[in-house]
Amino acid sequence: MPEGDTVWQTAHRLHTALAGRPLTRADLRVPRFATADLTGRTLLDVTPRGKHLLARIEGGLTLHSHLRMDGAWRVYATGARPHGGPDHQIRAILGNAEHTAYGYRLPVLELIRTADEPDTVGHLGPDLLGPDWGATAAEEATRRLTADPARALGEALLDQRNLAGIGNVYKSELAFLAGVTPWLAVGDLGPDVPARLVATAHRLLDANKDRPDRRTTTTRRPGTPLHVYGRAGRPCLRCGTPIRKAELGDRVTFWCPGCQQGPANEASPDPTR
Repeated sequence: MPEGDTVWQTAHRLHTALAGRPLTRADLRVPRFATADLTGRTLLDVTPRGKHLLARIEGGLTLHSHLRMDGAWRVYATGARPHGGPDHQIRAILGNAEHTAYGYRLPVLELIRTADEPDTVGHLGPDLLGPDWGATAAEEATRRLTADPARALGEALLDQRNLAGIGNVYKSELAFLAGVTPWLAVGDLGPDVPARLVATAHRLLDANKDRPDRRTTTTRRPGTPLHVYGRAGRPCLRCGTPIRKAELGDRVTFWCPGCQQGPANEASPDPTR
């Protein structure tokens, strides 16, 4: 599932393959931008911003894309046949003499002026993997996360206006590591918990941005990279209680009733029955 670490990896691959060289192929397969001609322009850099990708192109243009649930960019040697999905799922092609990148199932793809990037990503909170991450950014992320004390922790973590890069996987994992359920109101967290959550979020995303497979646990047993996400009905790695899952807003969440304190969605089915 594309979250901040996945988007960082994608940006790094695209930047390595395309940046600093003129585009010999540029095909945007969305009606609004289908006639845009970018060939001959140098792709300057590819920068991640939370879950957004910004490919900046010579002439003051930025190709903005967002992967959402199942979008992906795949890079191949120029001339090689792509195999990231059926051809009709390709929304964008950017290539030079050495490499060609194909954007599959991209729900958001738009060509904007680079000067207008703040209109697209300016609402985002501090970027957990941004180059300016540090004490000041962490303090601001903590302030935003706790600005609405009545809000459920899971919802606050997913709100990209608070801190950018957390998705459904990290939401569930962070709540587990904090020992509270995702339904607990932010205001009911201990006084030091929000800052620790922000620090843990940065540590996990930073550790996983260079890994092929995401991991939040320290155990190396096969099939145990995550504490709770995707493990409904299986025993908790810490206490053995069956992991539960339920809806939080419009997203599924996972938690351990034995390790995590706080309210839960009582309408959720018991996976052990």
